[in-house]
Amino acid sequence: MLSEKPSVLVIGGGIAGIQASLDLSSQGFMVYLVEKSPSIGGRMAQLDKTFPTMDCSICILAPKMIECFRHPSIKLLTYSEVKEVSGSAGNFRVKILKKPRFVHENKCTGCGICSEKCPIKVPNEFEMNLGMRKAIYMPFPQAVPRVATIDKDRCLLFQKGVCKICQKLCQAGAVDFDQQPEEIIVNVSAIIVATGFNPFDPTTINEYGYKRYKNVITSLEFERLVNASGPTNGKLLRPSDNKPPYRIAFIQCVGSRSQKGFPYCSNACCMYATKEAILIKEHEPISEVYIFYIDLKVFGKGFQEFVNRALHDWGVNYIRGRPSEIKENPKNGDLVIWYEDPTDRKVKTMLVSMVVLCTALVPRPDNKELTDILGVDLDEYGFFKAKDPLRTPVDTTVPGIFICGYCQGPKDISESVGQASGAAGRAAEVVMSTVAGEVIV
Repeated sequence: MLSEKPSVLVIGGGIAGIQASLDLSSQGFMVYLVEKSPSIGGRMAQLDKTFPTMDCSICILAPKMIECFRHPSIKLLTYSEVKEVSGSAGNFRVKILKKPRFVHENKCTGCGICSEKCPIKVPNEFEMNLGMRKAIYMPFPQAVPRVATIDKDRCLLFQKGVCKICQKLCQAGAVDFDQQPEEIIVNVSAIIVATGFNPFDPTTINEYGYKRYKNVITSLEFERLVNASGPTNGKLLRPSDNKPPYRIAFIQCVGSRSQKGFPYCSNACCMYATKEAILIKEHEPISEVYIFYIDLKVFGKGFQEFVNRALHDWGVNYIRGRPSEIKENPKNGDLVIWYEDPTDRKVKTMLVSMVVLCTALVPRPDNKELTDILGVDLDEYGFFKAKDPLRTPVDTTVPGIFICGYCQGPKDISESVGQASGAAGRAAEVVMSTVAGEVIV
């Protein structure tokens, strides 16, 4: 696949990759947007609201996703991975592996009948395994492209040689079990990396009982519980007994600013905890909400005002201190938090019905594989390393390859979007200088 137009490769279809793609395509450049999962949208698609405005996350994101899909200068390559990069700034040759969905994208209408009738149910990764999906599925209702994907590892036909129900019921004739991986070659002038982050897995912090106590959940699991399209249809219910929690505690810096995880601050945790606390009060005004914190990082525009509203208007309680242990009452699933009160330096306990762990946001483990392909460097934590964090924060150590969003370092959505536009601007400079006959980096 070769483009006659000046072109750029964007790796990662989250909000940063989407914004960079839209900026570049609006300037007349061809963009190849490569996303590893079946749909673009990234982590932002899993959120219920955004801070500090409390706007619906998917309401902001979905129009940008659709614009990417429909833009004539953006080629979406979902369910695809970059496998090889050669060349230099102004003339990169990229090999992309497009994995088989076993569903033809140009035929599937997204009707969902195949998923309804599929007999296999498995944990839904998009719902943080709190809900179930089928072996043939779409990741979420607003997925782009709206095309089903067959999970080969769970499909009865691939595992046991029986079934084919989805193929029999598909009136569009889109299901094709013989579909093979496709290798795509593109030539681009510049590359932008926007691969995002993963939430920290708190199972290693034994004292908090994650996975041992059903009512100890992570912040991203909470987002799915309060989302209208989530496993509980937006009703805030405890996982143990599906009852509304009457008292909820948030614990900050789980896996960050600690020897049990990463030493850095994840930037967004204080604010997303405040946002989620307000969501609880919106769902259940009589509930009590407590946030245990080390210190509040509220340095963005309107952030302090947002915390003030949570404190004074919504009655959210902030307690400075890191809890040392959580114990469960096996009879009813309630939780006892042990913590030191800094006001009188006494160890106290608090009985709550649910605990939300505000986990660190960490680099994706496959960053290492991508650095080997691209030849760029990682920092000591696993983020993509900028050439100069102050003067050239979106430039990597390889000319013509740029970075943006959380894969470059901790930041929130608005910062990621702004940095994506910066990376698009730098990529455009490389493209234009290549067209002019000289690469300037």
